[in-house]
Amino acid sequence: MPDKQGKLEVVHFQRKQRKDGNFSLEFIFEDVRNILDDTVDFKVVCVPFLSNGISKRLKNAQYAARRQGQINHITGDVHYLNLFFKKSRCILTILDCGFMQVPNPLLRYIYKLFWLTFPEKKAQYITAISEATKRDIIRYTGCDPDKVIVIPVAVPDHFKPLAKSFNSERPVLLQIGTATNKNIIRLAEAIQGMNCLLVIIGFLSEELKEHLAACRIDYVSRTNLTVEEIYEAYIECDIVTFVSTFEGFGMPIVEANCVERVVITGNTTSMPEVAGDAACVVNPFSVEDIRKGIQRLIEDGGYRETLIVNGRKNRERFGRVAIANMYLDLYQRLALQ
Repeated sequence: MPDKQGKLEVVHFQRKQRKDGNFSLEFIFEDVRNILDDTVDFKVVCVPFLSNGISKRLKNAQYAARRQGQINHITGDVHYLNLFFKKSRCILTILDCGFMQVPNPLLRYIYKLFWLTFPEKKAQYITAISEATKRDIIRYTGCDPDKVIVIPVAVPDHFKPLAKSFNSERPVLLQIGTATNKNIIRLAEAIQGMNCLLVIIGFLSEELKEHLAACRIDYVSRTNLTVEEIYEAYIECDIVTFVSTFEGFGMPIVEANCVERVVITGNTTSMPEVAGDAACVVNPFSVEDIRKGIQRLIEDGGYRETLIVNGRKNRERFGRVAIANMYLDLYQRLALQ
């Protein structure tokens, strides 16, 4: 269903951004729009309310329903927006199912209904950013596996290699993200007593600050960075720490590969899939295993070089144009139905 200029018409629906929130979603789909600009006529609709409470979420869904286009793509985190959509024109992106790990059973049930069960039924296709997320979606919804299409996350072009001598005397460790799943408490315990500087990108709660202080960690915390500033942080570091307990994808793994910095990551959910043989993979629930992995990265120069070489191959799987074209193929498929 092209417009008068021969372009497909696609509406991207996005969440209202929290001031201290994660902007990765916005970066991902802004990049897709830029690459496909000659082929697709995009419109971006940002819902007016933060995703808090039933009333505001219902208003968001009604607001989105009035702004449907020929192809409607909910780009993640606000899955419930398609409650009033026309199913045959709806694509839903689910980044992960981490919300199903909340301990409160009632809250978990509500999340399942409004982030998985109802949205799955109202979507013609679902995109997942990893095979691990696809497996979770199928497990929780029981939907047809052919309905869920894996489209990975692309790395922006400005994450380019830049050589740096490894500082084995006092390495700089870069930690991206501060949510509970980022596992900073165990990371702090693992590097306790090491002569290193931990650079943390993200908002630190009082609990995390107290724990870092208790472990006597020398750290710097930075927030609200631009993509360019994040790239600078990668350049300046020696090791990227990403020992999460859960990830839908794990972008810092690939970003580290692109900048040619060694990275340590967890052996759960999507991380081994994304990392391949281009990261030091450890048990994120074991402080000792994390510590041993970091020590090996500091002490074993041959191992570091192997990971960097493997990372050059691994990053090729996540090229911007190839991944944008995967979305284009899906838009075209839906337009022909």
